[in-house]
Amino acid sequence: MDDGERMTERTGRPGGGHERGNRFTIADFFTVVRLPLAVAFPLVGEGWRLVVLGVAGATDLLDGFLARRIGSSRFGPVIDPVADKLFMAVAFGTVFAAGGLTWYELLGVLARDLAATVAFVVTAVRGHPSAIPARAGGKAVTFLQLLTLVAFSVGSPLLRPLAWATAAVALYAIWDYTRAAPSSSQPV
Repeated sequence: MDDGERMTERTGRPGGGHERGNRFTIADFFTVVRLPLAVAFPLVGEGWRLVVLGVAGATDLLDGFLARRIGSSRFGPVIDPVADKLFMAVAFGTVFAAGGLTWYELLGVLARDLAATVAFVVTAVRGHPSAIPARAGGKAVTFLQLLTLVAFSVGSPLLRPLAWATAAVALYAIWDYTRAAPSSSQPV
């Protein structure tokens, strides 16, 4: 659920040169599935949260894979980062509301997402929205975010240490994306 990663994967450019079309694709379907999952996460019981997380993670992997293999619609690069950010914001908002994390830990685990959103809005307002190709740090943040949510869902004492690790990797990812942005950004 890495903003640069998804937007690049959704264009299909790196994986096979597929052009974006106007039709709704199977990759778009898997992306859109995360929207009701975001609504479900705070409403379901603790055991079901693991199912929601599993499905959210699987759809995130599948949409990128399918977009690279069979192509993407023009809708994909727009809805994918929205679905990713919405799911993470709602899920971590649930953790915060349950008292699992402090406000500054919440900001830490969502730092990469917040920075990516601000950067995208700024470039869009300037009339040149762009995406940065996937970076290892961004993928690591996504993995750690999901692991942190799993820790919350099972009541693990590792919740807060994982949140701090996620925040640290998020800061690295922000730095890495900032360093890579001028030379590797691609129009959306």
